[in-house]
Amino acid sequence: MASAGVAHAGDDPDVGAGTCQVIKFCVEAGAGDETGGSGGQAGGSQGGSDGGDSKTECKYTKVDPEPPAEFPGWKGADPKKSDLYFYGCTDGGQDPDGFVVVAAGQQPPVAQVDPQVLAQRAVDSMTLIGPAIASPRAAGKYTVGVPMWMWVNQSATTYGPNSASASAGGITVTAIAKVSKIVWAMGDGASVTCNGPGTPYTSSAGMAQSPTCGHVYSKISGSAQNGKFPVTATSTWTINWEGGGQAGQLTEVRQTNVQVAVGEVQVVR
Repeated sequence: MASAGVAHAGDDPDVGAGTCQVIKFCVEAGAGDETGGSGGQAGGSQGGSDGGDSKTECKYTKVDPEPPAEFPGWKGADPKKSDLYFYGCTDGGQDPDGFVVVAAGQQPPVAQVDPQVLAQRAVDSMTLIGPAIASPRAAGKYTVGVPMWMWVNQSATTYGPNSASASAGGITVTAIAKVSKIVWAMGDGASVTCNGPGTPYTSSAGMAQSPTCGHVYSKISGSAQNGKFPVTATSTWTINWEGGGQAGQLTEVRQTNVQVAVGEVQVVR
C-alpha cells in the first residue's frame, strides 16, 4: 500500500489513486501533513559497482476529516475522544499495518520494528534468481563415460555477493547474500553438490574430470522425455544481516532448469 499523503472521507468511493477501505472512505497517495513519521530506505541490489538504492518512507498521517464511527479503523473507539492515523510505507510494508487510534490530542506511538523483518525486506529488494548455468548447455552434445564439467556464470543476482539495506522506525538493517552451494540433480538419478561456481572447461584438460564440479553419465538419455535428461541446479543463498542491535542469518533457495542430451560414441568398423 502506498504511503498515505492525504487521508480523508469523501463522497466518491474511488477518489484519487488511493486505496478505499470502505465505501466513501479512501486514503490517497500524495502530499499532505505528516505526524510522528519515520523515514528510511530499502536498498536495491549491489554487486560490485552495479548496486543502487530505492527510497522507502514510512509515516503516520492524521485522518482529517474523520470517518464515521462505524468505520472499522476505529476498532470500537469513540471518535469524539480519539484521533485516527494511517501508517504506511512507500514500498508496501507497514509496521504496524493500517490504522492507529490514539487519545485525542496525543501523538501516535513509535512503531516497533523487528530487525529480521527489515532484513527480509532488504533481501526481497535484491531480486535473487536461480543459477546462470554456463555448462551443461541445452544445445550441447554429451557422451556416456566422458566427464561433464558443470559451472555457472557469476553476477550479483545469480551468485552474489549482493547487499542491500532497509530502514524503518529509526532502524537500518544491512544484509549480504551469497550462494553457499549448488545442488545439481542430473536427471539420471544422481545428485552432485558443488560448494562453488564450478571450473570452466578448457581444451588443455582433455578427458580429465572437473576439479570442483562434474559428473559422468553412465547411460544415454534416449529413454528420457524428449530424449534429454532434465537437469536442475538449485542454489542455496546464505544471507548474513545486522542492524538494530541484532544480527542473524537467512536462507533463500532458487532453481534453474536445463535439458541435456547424452548419447554414445559410434564406432565405425
